[in-house]
Amino acid sequence: MKSIRRSLAITNQKGGVGKTTTAINFAAALSQMDWNVLLIDLDPQGNATSGSGLEDYSHCSAELVIGKCQAQSCIYPSAFGGFDLIPASEQLIESEITLLQQNDRFSALKKAVNELMSKYHVILFDCPPSLNILSMNALMAADAVLIPVQCEYYALEGLTHLLKTLNSLRQTHQLEIDGIIRTMYDGRLKLSKEVSAQLKSNFDQWVFDTMIPRNVKLAEAPSHNKPIQCYDPKSQGAMAYLALAYEWEKRMTNQRAA
Repeated sequence: MKSIRRSLAITNQKGGVGKTTTAINFAAALSQMDWNVLLIDLDPQGNATSGSGLEDYSHCSAELVIGKCQAQSCIYPSAFGGFDLIPASEQLIESEITLLQQNDRFSALKKAVNELMSKYHVILFDCPPSLNILSMNALMAADAVLIPVQCEYYALEGLTHLLKTLNSLRQTHQLEIDGIIRTMYDGRLKLSKEVSAQLKSNFDQWVFDTMIPRNVKLAEAPSHNKPIQCYDPKSQGAMAYLALAYEWEKRMTNQRAA
């Protein structure tokens, strides 16, 4: 099973849906299951970097995307979680401007990470909360996408827009949808149940059975710069992301066997 190589863009142009939370904790859960994982932070806010406990680094993804630094030189072990990380910084804002002036503006990242696919089982891209040039680079470099969707109002509208963009990309670039992840689910709320049911009804072939709950420990973990598996491995949030990783692994196994 571990012979599979997969690069995944974790994306949704809507902010606050749990992209970075998913990127960090999915990476940590896969690592816990003995997958060799690299997480690439492409958000200028650098929350995946700080949330993984990495503070000291000389190179970052801003240099990687404009070809100023070789991929191998940008990789650091996460302080917690057991995965490797290419960190982000505010320099990514300047890198966006530089990319816009390049002919290969949408494929720069793909060229940079191709050499890493033999080293890692899974490469994850934590995308910014918009479909900007950095997100487009991640989508062009990825084999597939994971889409976190908040179980709240406007979730379906945002997802519909994203799927239209992905369908356009898939005309020229082979890009699969590995799954839709229902995040911030609160079973006590009627709205959460309704949105969850709508997602299953409309996109059942993609929606994971595993739901990520609203969880105090999940919310606290970033302030301690740790994945939830390291901050509180027995919490509902930690167990949910581990279950998600197992469900994704099962999907990959079934796809390979088909």
